[in-house]
Amino acid sequence: MTNRDEVLEKVNSLIRAYNTGLLGGEKMPEDENPHLEKSSVQNYMYFTLPMALNYQRNSYVLWECANRMYADKDARMVFDSREVCKMPENILREYLVKYKVALQPNKQPLIWKKLCETIENELGGDIRNLFSSNDYSVKKIKEHIENNKKSFPYLGGNKICNYWLYVLEKYTDLTFIDRENITVAPDTHVLQASQKLGIISSEEADSANVQLIVAERWKALLENTDFNPIDVHTPMWFWSRGKFKVDI
Repeated sequence: MTNRDEVLEKVNSLIRAYNTGLLGGEKMPEDENPHLEKSSVQNYMYFTLPMALNYQRNSYVLWECANRMYADKDARMVFDSREVCKMPENILREYLVKYKVALQPNKQPLIWKKLCETIENELGGDIRNLFSSNDYSVKKIKEHIENNKKSFPYLGGNKICNYWLYVLEKYTDLTFIDRENITVAPDTHVLQASQKLGIISSEEADSANVQLIVAERWKALLENTDFNPIDVHTPMWFWSRGKFKVDI
């Protein structure tokens, strides 16, 4: 990493650019939602189940599809873990494929169903119990998921898990006691922006463990500053998505 003070100056400039609207970003993908009661289990489920299918696809399209599926009163039951556990797999597949929430008709409905089974059988039918039983600690929640990875397909991945916790914090009433442990969610845009800022080198960007490197670098960089790693995620995401047209 290049000089820490220089990088921090650029980070502050990036966040100011985002806050003043220079990077765009009026709407994030997850803003496409039915605006449920923030504390409700339905709201938590809405922002949990599609997240596990949020890989190798356009996030805006995914959440538009999820919102349309929720608007269908018949299809809405796929967001209810109890209903999904009783549901024949072909019916679940039909709804998820119809609304293009699932693009892989064999694999992705199984991921959805497994998560619902985990919620029903291991969390008392309420995803919110995952957080309360782990004292609303990001560290403990991550450890629980890591130790039970098969129960949380794709949500347990380094990228998706951190972003999922960030989204829940933003769109539900969930508050963590240690939000500094939500690392940056190292998707393509975040990796590109991190390289542009000098957080990682071009050689590191091509390494197999680049996601872990980026997460650790951001954690170290922002220690004892006013920002937590996840705070820089959205500004970097929009900066990269905008092809770095704004000079930082």
